[in-house]
Amino acid sequence: MRWSGGQGGNGAGVQDAMSEDSRARPERGRSGWPPPWPDITDRAVLAAIAAVPRHRFVPPQHQERAYDDAPLPIGLGQTISQPYIVALMTQALRLSPTSRVLEIGTGSGYQSAVLASITPHVWSVATLAELAGAARERLHGLGYPVEVTSGDGRLGWPEHAPYDGIIVTAAAPDVPPALVAQLTDGGRLVIPVGETTWNQTLWLIKKTAGRLAREFLCEVRFVPLIATASRSVEAEDPALADIQRQLRALFGR
Repeated sequence: MRWSGGQGGNGAGVQDAMSEDSRARPERGRSGWPPPWPDITDRAVLAAIAAVPRHRFVPPQHQERAYDDAPLPIGLGQTISQPYIVALMTQALRLSPTSRVLEIGTGSGYQSAVLASITPHVWSVATLAELAGAARERLHGLGYPVEVTSGDGRLGWPEHAPYDGIIVTAAAPDVPPALVAQLTDGGRLVIPVGETTWNQTLWLIKKTAGRLAREFLCEVRFVPLIATASRSVEAEDPALADIQRQLRALFGR
């Protein structure tokens, strides 16, 4: 099982104001970055991981470990995801420079920056308003054109749909049908699913001509996806009924 971390909660504690010396130390750790992951073969993904300064998304007290292939705490019990998992999830989306991508769970903005290094059409939903503002400021300050809002991640961001890819960086107990509905034909959704931290699976959901298929990626551990009243909204929307039926058939629920 991979300890992947996750960006679905809060990025409090990440600071952008650092001394020149503290900036230089993590930069030295980028030598030979990223690691030679045998199953990550998408050159655009590898280039994005290499280009994004991960230390700018990590709290000062963890700067020396910014380029470890491991999740790191970013405050309030939340983490920045393991780079390998970020690469794996991004690769599964099969993005191009014209792809439209929705991220659920902004965190400190690291996954957003990786996506925006491949395509400029990236939207991200944070679950806390203060998190959205901090991530937006950080991303825009670094030149990543990511639109960030706060809200219930299970509902997605329908105003900008449809999306070629949707990536969820926190674990949900099931696949939210609203996210599937916001995929374009041929779209892909990557999401960790599991009721507990110790029992989560990373799935790729593919949508073709209105039909759904799933593909196992790996076992993971993510922070839980924070939701509000979305379950009742989902239940009351008849447009999601067919999607819900297909998801139950796929997952045997």
